[in-house]
Amino acid sequence: MASAMAVLLMALSIWLLIGPISAYNEFGLSDSGNGEYDCPEDCHCHRDSVRISLVTDCSESNLTGVPHDGLSRNVYLLDMNGNNVEHLAPFPPDIKLRSFQIAHNRLTELAYDSFANLTYLLDADFSYNRITKVDPEAFRDCPGLINLELQHNPLSEIQGPFLNCRPLKYLDLSACGIRSLNSEFFQNTSNIIKLYLSNNPLGHIEPGPFDHLTNLEYLKLSNCSLTSISPEVFRDSENLRELELDENDLRSLNWNAVLTPLVRLEYLNLRKTKITNLPGDAFAKNRYLTRLVLADNELHHLDVESTLGHNLHNLQSLDLSNCHLQDRLSEEAFRNASNLRDLNLNGNPMFAADLTVVLQHLPELHKLSLSNCKLRRLPEAFENLEHLQELDISYNPLSDAFVHLLNPLKSLEYLDMSYCNLGHVGNNTFTLMTSLKKLIMSGNMLHSLEEGLFTQLTRLESLELNDCGLKHPIDPKVFGDRPYANIIELKLSKNPLAVPKEGPLLPDQLSGVEIIDLSYCDIGRLHEDVFSDTRNLTTLNLSNNKLTGADNLTFLNKLRQLEHLDLSNNSLSTIRPRVFHFNPRLLSVNLMGNPFVCNCSIAEMWDWALKEKNDLDVLVGSQPSQYTTGAVKLRKTLSCSYDSKETNRNLVRTWAKYIRESQCHRSS
Repeated sequence: MASAMAVLLMALSIWLLIGPISAYNEFGLSDSGNGEYDCPEDCHCHRDSVRISLVTDCSESNLTGVPHDGLSRNVYLLDMNGNNVEHLAPFPPDIKLRSFQIAHNRLTELAYDSFANLTYLLDADFSYNRITKVDPEAFRDCPGLINLELQHNPLSEIQGPFLNCRPLKYLDLSACGIRSLNSEFFQNTSNIIKLYLSNNPLGHIEPGPFDHLTNLEYLKLSNCSLTSISPEVFRDSENLRELELDENDLRSLNWNAVLTPLVRLEYLNLRKTKITNLPGDAFAKNRYLTRLVLADNELHHLDVESTLGHNLHNLQSLDLSNCHLQDRLSEEAFRNASNLRDLNLNGNPMFAADLTVVLQHLPELHKLSLSNCKLRRLPEAFENLEHLQELDISYNPLSDAFVHLLNPLKSLEYLDMSYCNLGHVGNNTFTLMTSLKKLIMSGNMLHSLEEGLFTQLTRLESLELNDCGLKHPIDPKVFGDRPYANIIELKLSKNPLAVPKEGPLLPDQLSGVEIIDLSYCDIGRLHEDVFSDTRNLTTLNLSNNKLTGADNLTFLNKLRQLEHLDLSNNSLSTIRPRVFHFNPRLLSVNLMGNPFVCNCSIAEMWDWALKEKNDLDVLVGSQPSQYTTGAVKLRKTLSCSYDSKETNRNLVRTWAKYIRESQCHRSS
């Protein structure tokens, strides 16, 4: 309740700061009043996805400073990522900038003068710069700043408080070279809820630094070279809900003392912490713990019964994957953890007989992961798991002998039996699995599918047959006499498919398929009618094939429902918008990784996305994928090469850069 109230108050304060959307934004009027808004040279300006807020994208333009001339005072988001900015001049006093993105530049310092006029600022990203000094008063006059990203900067040692910024809720200081946290570090940022400190060489943590963060709920300390944590570090952290300590050397930690104050802890990640054992009372005070990750530790002789089974009555998710468990699981292992819904035992050598006994005490289990457990047969316990919805038995040397053991799983919705060295799957395998929605059989050299294999899978929506040695598409006989299958998603990647020279690729039972993956299938040509029986396709993945010119894309004429098309990493050297004339619903086209030549067809495609589709993001790689906090801000670049006959040209240009420099005639 307290957490929900805090979020509500934060949202209210933001609304009061920003105020109602202006008439300028609401009606799409321009700064100048003549139908255009101010936009600096070398930048691209547009409204966001709902045409409300002005976005100015100056990313990856070789700029050495923020282009204040021409910058709209009503800009909402300014993207300066991937430039060469070394110093920030003060912003004009009347600017209403809310989000400032300037990751991957050359900044060395954040000073007060640079941000004194950004009274509307809510979010700022300075990650991946060269910042060594941050003025503690840098954001003193930014009363609404709630998100601040500084990760991957070589900060100098900090004496006293780091920042004077009371409104701050989210702070990311990951990979900043921080070697110690003094007791006053967070004194003036006491309202932080989320704090990320991962990948700093802290070594050990003494009492004091977190005492001021009484509202802290999420703390990441992954890969901090930690070898010790004082028992008093979390003495005032009773509101902490999620703690990540993975990838540290915590084999000597006094777990009971460190975790005792964390009475509201719900999620604890101890993956890869070199622990070899845990005391029976390690989690005695963490009664609200629902998710626990112990994966990738050498817990050869972990007493599962005393450490996990006795205390964690509310535990719902347990990850023990790759813990090299050597002691056989006893019948009492999870007797008192009867609320467990998700159990991951991947990568541990298991005996089917032990699992048969253990699983009978987990009636609420919804998800069970037994991948790579060296199982030669499956446990005879599935009749007790009436709620089991997800089962992963992949990468086990199973044989047809296990088939009948799966029959009781009438509630199963997800089954992964990939890479199990199966050469044949009998048509009685899935007889009773009438609830199955997703089936993964990839990596088994099936070569062909038996007649009637999927007859009873009347609710199957997703079928993955990647890397199965299939030379021919699915035979209609695998569905028995059913005239129609409910399959929506079909994955056939990495199969040496022989695409027919005429006629449809798939049988008419699959006419309802909306998503098809044909990547890595060595396809060089697709005729016009290849998808004539699957005209409902919305997503088509043809990446990493050998498609060349537009004459191999005529199949698009039949796909009027298509929304997402992946043609990346083929052999296309040119492409024009008319190829997509019959695909009015297209939302994304991935053309990256093709050997495009920089010519005016690039400009035509750019205009098509920008003016006809009204969204440049339709061209995957033309813009950053997202601006959200913590996201990777640099774009996945669409590139093209100049004709080798031309001189005095750089060999490669991004599409965006070529458009800015070219003399191509562009439609108005």
